[in-house]
Amino acid sequence: MKIIVPMAGRGSRLRPHTLTVPKPLIPIAGKPIVQRLVEDIAKVLNEPLDEVAFVIGKDFGNQVEKDLTKIAEDLGAKASIYIQDEPLGTGHAIMCAKDSLSGPAVVAYADTLFKADFNLDKSADAVIWVKQVENPSAYGVVKMNDNGNITDLVEKPEEFVSDLAVIGIYYFKDVAVLKNKLQSVLDENIIRGGEYQINDGIEKMKQDGAIFKPGQVDEWMDCGNKNVTVETNSRMLNFIKKENDEVLVNPNHTNENSTIISPCYIGENVVLKNSIIGPNVSVGNGTVIENSEITHSLIQEQAEIKNAKLNNSMIGNHAKFNGNFTSISIGDYSALE
Repeated sequence: MKIIVPMAGRGSRLRPHTLTVPKPLIPIAGKPIVQRLVEDIAKVLNEPLDEVAFVIGKDFGNQVEKDLTKIAEDLGAKASIYIQDEPLGTGHAIMCAKDSLSGPAVVAYADTLFKADFNLDKSADAVIWVKQVENPSAYGVVKMNDNGNITDLVEKPEEFVSDLAVIGIYYFKDVAVLKNKLQSVLDENIIRGGEYQINDGIEKMKQDGAIFKPGQVDEWMDCGNKNVTVETNSRMLNFIKKENDEVLVNPNHTNENSTIISPCYIGENVVLKNSIIGPNVSVGNGTVIENSEITHSLIQEQAEIKNAKLNNSMIGNHAKFNGNFTSISIGDYSALE
């Protein structure tokens, strides 16, 4: 089994946090989004993982490539790194990894997290994972027939078609079939919104009789902007606490007259002085927090926070904050004192 991860977009809606770090590497409960995504897929597939192919932007840098390689190798898989030079859409991004597009594969976009038990329907040529939503007009949704097969993909329908939203995770029994169809999309220059879309490749597969089945997830967590990213961090902390499968508080941290209210992630070499942290707070490695109360927030590495009372906040790497604001979003290397 392979996992193909298109992740070349930097995440403009999550600025300023993505000005120096690509969105898929923003930490959620102490791990980058893309690492959690790949690990969770590997966990629920119950099949040997041979390769993880990452499609990144041309300006992501060598350190990102090293970090992604380690994520794959820690799962016992080969890492492949591909570059998408231009933001030409989901279909184009997948085709950047064409040398890895063979055999059974999961294609997963690195801006979403999930909780699910994946049961691959071996009778299907492909599976598209979906989640029931309250406002389907804001999403791409699937339309199904009486046999439970997916017949159409409809993007942001103005009239009700279905309330099952596509979450951006797909399984292909042989991803080479998708590759061939996407090559036709590129050759025929089928463009929507200025981009080549995966949906057009899927449509060509369906026209040839491919059977698409829906797979449902229990939880779908977005990381699109600051507010939903902080909410996703809180939800993930609670899932980890319930499942008890990760150490959330690193024993190598300093606690001076401070209280940690579970669930929280506390990284290595964090220093807490005269503070109350939690619930639902992630604190990255090397951060120092003094005389503060922090709830429902995401703080990255090497930050300095003093005299703060924060809620629903996101603070970047090496940032400094000293003040009375409660809900803030400051990026890497910023100072608000």
